Amino acid sequence: ELALKSLGSEGLFLFSSLDTNKDLYLSPEEFKPIAEKLTGVAPISEFEEEETPDPSRETLSIVAKFQPLVMETMTKSKDGFLGISHVSLSGLRNWTAPAAPMSVMLARQFKAFLPPKNKLELGDPWWIIPSELNIFTGYLSNNRFYPPPPKGKEVIIHRLLSMFHPRPFVKTRFAPQGAVACIQAISTFYYTIVFRIHAEFQLNEPPDFPFWFSPGQFTGHIILSKDSSHVREFKLFVPNNRSLNVDMEWLYGASESSNMEVDIGYLPQMELESTGPSIPSVIHDENGNVIDSRDPSGEPIQFVFEEITWQQEIPWEEAAQKLEVAMYPFKKVSYLPFTQAFERAKAEKKLVHSILLWGALDDHSGHTANQCLPLSVPGSGRTLRETVLESSPILALLNESFISSWSLVKELEELQTNRENEFYSKLADLHLEKYNFPVEMIICLPNGTVVHHINANYFLDITSMKPEDVESSIFSFSTNFEDPSTATYLQFLKEGLQRAKPYLQT
Repeated sequence: ELALKSLGSEGLFLFSSLDTNKDLYLSPEEFKPIAEKLTGVAPISEFEEEETPDPSRETLSIVAKFQPLVMETMTKSKDGFLGISHVSLSGLRNWTAPAAPMSVMLARQFKAFLPPKNKLELGDPWWIIPSELNIFTGYLSNNRFYPPPPKGKEVIIHRLLSMFHPRPFVKTRFAPQGAVACIQAISTFYYTIVFRIHAEFQLNEPPDFPFWFSPGQFTGHIILSKDSSHVREFKLFVPNNRSLNVDMEWLYGASESSNMEVDIGYLPQMELESTGPSIPSVIHDENGNVIDSRDPSGEPIQFVFEEITWQQEIPWEEAAQKLEVAMYPFKKVSYLPFTQAFERAKAEKKLVHSILLWGALDDHSGHTANQCLPLSVPGSGRTLRETVLESSPILALLNESFISSWSLVKELEELQTNRENEFYSKLADLHLEKYNFPVEMIICLPNGTVVHHINANYFLDITSMKPEDVESSIFSFSTNFEDPSTATYLQFLKEGLQRAKPYLQT
């Protein structure tokens, strides 16, 4: 109360965003972001002090490519951003180019991507930055403007993402956080490492309220020597193959419980790529003498690199799938694209288990499904994937009796209007008829006929109630499982199978 009286609500909001341990005192470490902002000077981190340039070390040049979010893809654009203050979106509208179009880094800094000694098999994932959140720990505060100082392996990822925007958070507010990687190819001296990173950016600064920009994922690969002295190739990017790939959330008031607006949109390009292999900072001749990096005519000396012969490798798609399952255990069941799922179901004489949602299920943007829920309730899509869809009984039944798929509403709306394929259009039609915001779980026949469906909000409501309070007998609780969510979802799937029997037998 005293702090509120002294600072006012907006002043207290800024103070709280810096006071990370909530002791109502700002330590030098907590005050650092403001000091850096006022002085314009950022102290060198411990990690960078250790990595002072060594003439014998190689450097890697990286370029950033960025095309800003297409504002018309945001849901709020349909009514001309009615009721949304221009200030809220200022950080987004002003972000039109990368913060650093080019950067030169030491090859050795990329050693953070090397596998631990117990993860040297192809496709065996490990965590570069472990996820510290789960369904039980909740999520991190929305009321923050400045990222905490990166530590250890976070430093290189923070530095890379800072090429896009000065305020990257390498640990997201929601699970799954972090970065995961696996080996895609092995040669005598090199690895190809495929990685997936969940990170987000804070686009606003005081006096504006926070605006969070969360790409669905960053993925990419690095080809580096086993001693990390040489990087042959590096690429990091946000996938742009789906119609929506970024989640945005912004606060409207000076407290954690303030109203939050959420939206989702399309980012055409956000990528980093090396301009070529890493090269020595200083060049020596065969006698060890330092020589000029340019030839007598002034042209840079051209390096010739040996061709890498890979002794073992797996397809990129397989490596990416391993990382997806590491981030999202519910993906132990294959989730096929919408039309492909119906073709497979027809061939295997199985039902389709389909999840239709506003935001992606297997991207970090999936938590936008909570638009109509209070902030204290996790997003429906995120809750599903972190609980019932990961549980062993559900995974087993889905693998045995269903072909699974998840789709964005927007994608099915586009498919619905595509008259080139009437069957696909009809499938989308049947799905959208049953859809209610934010997430609908649907069981249907291979011809698209819906035999059972339930809305995620209703599902979460009834599974949070005591069994004796549930009026409907449609979703009865089983005593075989302690978790009512698992029991209820299992019941939903079994009833779908039961209702489909007459159709499947004909």
